Amino acid sequence: MNKPRINLMKTFLVIFLVISFSSEAYLALPTTIIKSCYDGDTCTTTDGEKIRLACIDTPELQGKKADLVAAKEAREFLNAFVANKKVKIRRINTDRYGRTVAELFKNNINVQEVIIEKGYGKIYERY
Repeated sequence: MNKPRINLMKTFLVIFLVISFSSEAYLALPTTIIKSCYDGDTCTTTDGEKIRLACIDTPELQGKKADLVAAKEAREFLNAFVANKKVKIRRINTDRYGRTVAELFKNNINVQEVIIEKGYGKIYERY
């Protein structure tokens, strides 16, 4: 995929998230505490709920497409950002592995947007 298309997709994602999600809606979201993050786009809550972060993909820790260095950096960033912290959650649906696909917000900041902005992940249209 070429860079202009990626930048355009990022812009559309940010615009969509900002327009579709007002401050009032944010205040009404339930909260949860993230226990830890397995990788850069999958976390577990203190209640045992597995969360797959919507709209993003980060490097894999295992498999033939694994990129251990980048995957560990993404995981470490996400753990530092949300582990053992209370976050707001907007549950979207459930994936084929039974994980909740959701958006997370920390202090009114969309966690997925931060991951993209910091370069730890890319937009993933499937979720």
